[in-house]
Amino acid sequence: MLPAPPSPAEPGPPLLKRRLTYHEALVWPGALLARELDRVLIVGSSEGVASEMAVAAGASRVDHVDIDAEAVRICAEHLPYGYTPETLAAAERGEGPVHLTYGAGRQFVLDAREHWDLVIVDLPDERPDEPDAQINRLYEEDFVRACAQRLTPGGVLVFQAGSPAVWRDATLRSAWQRFAAVFGPTGGHGVYIGCEEHEWAFLAGVREPMADPGAVAAGRLASMPSQPQCWDATALRHRLVAPLSLRRLTD
Repeated sequence: MLPAPPSPAEPGPPLLKRRLTYHEALVWPGALLARELDRVLIVGSSEGVASEMAVAAGASRVDHVDIDAEAVRICAEHLPYGYTPETLAAAERGEGPVHLTYGAGRQFVLDAREHWDLVIVDLPDERPDEPDAQINRLYEEDFVRACAQRLTPGGVLVFQAGSPAVWRDATLRSAWQRFAAVFGPTGGHGVYIGCEEHEWAFLAGVREPMADPGAVAAGRLASMPSQPQCWDATALRHRLVAPLSLRRLTD
């Protein structure tokens, strides 16, 4: 489990605050939008923070797949958050709720027969200016669709999606349209997740219609087994509303 977060009076090191802000935006809104939260798949996210947050939010099993064993082990050894060497070793052995697999996330999803209540894809940025970059294959519509097909009926898919700043929002705009193409025809839809403190955005794809995702997430917050530090009901209601520029793309 994650150590107790610092209190407001003791904000803690800036690095820890940045990690908490980023990873809570990555994990918590999707966890709250999922109809159930029993099984979670995390692709990437080497530090292990997302795995531990998913367990804290109520998941009984987290499958974590990462392509770079060395990076994961270095993070566990040197970073003051996420996996420790001991918890990492347990996850590598599959002892406890987190089961860690080293391998290509794309192939892991394509080969999978399991279904998950929440799938989180946390990767380095998409590179639209480098069409042949390998990382782009995990942002393409076919991979988003493959992830969506591995969701339970009330499941949720979350991707990190870039910045909403108007001078560098190209990846966010293309990801928004991609999610609309994958989730719109199935009765679900894409949900924007804004993280103002981190100047970042995430996208969730939900498998069932929700007239007001922010209200749904806010209504479920109090019943969770633990609570986030950077999100409350008010934040959920307004941060899950997409900027007008994005909504106009798919209206």
